[in-house]
Amino acid sequence: MRTAHTPVLTVLLAACLTSHGCAQPGNDAPDPTDVPAFQIREGFAVDLVVDGLRGARFMQLGDDGTLYISRPRQEDIIAFAPNDNGTYSSLGTFVDGRKLVHGMHFADGWLYFASDGLIERARDTDSDGAADEVETVLANLPDGGGHWWRPVLVTDSFIYTSIGDGSNTSDQTDTDRQKIWRFDRDGTGRTLFASGVRNTEKLRLRPGTEEVWGFDHGSDNFGRNVGDRPGNQPITDLNPPDELNHYRQGHFYGHPFVTGLRVPRYEFLDREDIHELAANTTPPEWSMGAHWACNGWTFIDPAINGATGALPADFAGDIVVAAHGSWNSSVRVGYCVARVLFDDDPINAGKPVGMMPLVRCLDASGEVLGRPVDVIHHPDGSLLFSVDAPGGRVYRLRYVGD
Repeated sequence: MRTAHTPVLTVLLAACLTSHGCAQPGNDAPDPTDVPAFQIREGFAVDLVVDGLRGARFMQLGDDGTLYISRPRQEDIIAFAPNDNGTYSSLGTFVDGRKLVHGMHFADGWLYFASDGLIERARDTDSDGAADEVETVLANLPDGGGHWWRPVLVTDSFIYTSIGDGSNTSDQTDTDRQKIWRFDRDGTGRTLFASGVRNTEKLRLRPGTEEVWGFDHGSDNFGRNVGDRPGNQPITDLNPPDELNHYRQGHFYGHPFVTGLRVPRYEFLDREDIHELAANTTPPEWSMGAHWACNGWTFIDPAINGATGALPADFAGDIVVAAHGSWNSSVRVGYCVARVLFDDDPINAGKPVGMMPLVRCLDASGEVLGRPVDVIHHPDGSLLFSVDAPGGRVYRLRYVGD
């Protein structure tokens, strides 16, 4: 796969990519019942399926059932094999030495993954858990700090990716950041797809459509310019929302000038074009709580849900999202796995209409029991969600009936 920036494909031996043969994290199959005192919605149960994986972030499932988990701080992706009891055991390091590796998407037998400044794809052709073929798909992409979490979405025709704001609310409209970019599958055809994005960590298509969706993080310290301070921040505590956006080609989503339902930010009220910027902003399809930090998420695939019956029928087409939780709020908010309900009536089909938490990862006193990062819909119909702290774990959320 060749791009204008990459003269040749990079194909590397597994020996250069992995620490295979060394002690691997998350190696032992965990006790499924070793679950903290999460607050779980009635009718659901949670099992532990991966344990001891420090820094666990995003997840993908391969066609053969292999579970891949990215760890940006450790610069690797770990592969896991399923056990008969529904837990997973480590196969070892799939790839390593990948700075800030995070977003992933499995397509056509390859695991596509994004790291600092590039997107690669890899596969394990001898089933030992280590990638023995790795190819550069896109190179010379925007890199750097700030909100560096890069999503990758692979469709039949395109690859989508993004990189967020370099800080909190900087004006980077003249750079490649704060934008979603689209490429042809061969790496050519670079196209600006959408702009005004602060930090969207995962992009996915709504099932049965070509619609691109994602959650965008709201900013910190929204009320600082009008007097909010730690311990007395009534404006910041409730603003701005995390946004669930339907990303459309050529649309502008407001950041850094406008947030939520076309609300101008205080820092930019003196701009002569602030009213025009607000008018040109595509508002979110749904607003989540401020400071929830909605990271990874999944649509409930109607085909899987119909075939397995693992979740109630009305879950089909809904979203389940992992909210990592707040730091810039007077009280802890987020820290949950939540369902966003979509209307299936033809008059409003494909639109979010509500939200409900499924798992709260705080105990009754508000102490943190887990910081959810990602959610995926398993082919058996259940949901897997990862937490990167405390420790690093993956849980299975399953419906057990009323």
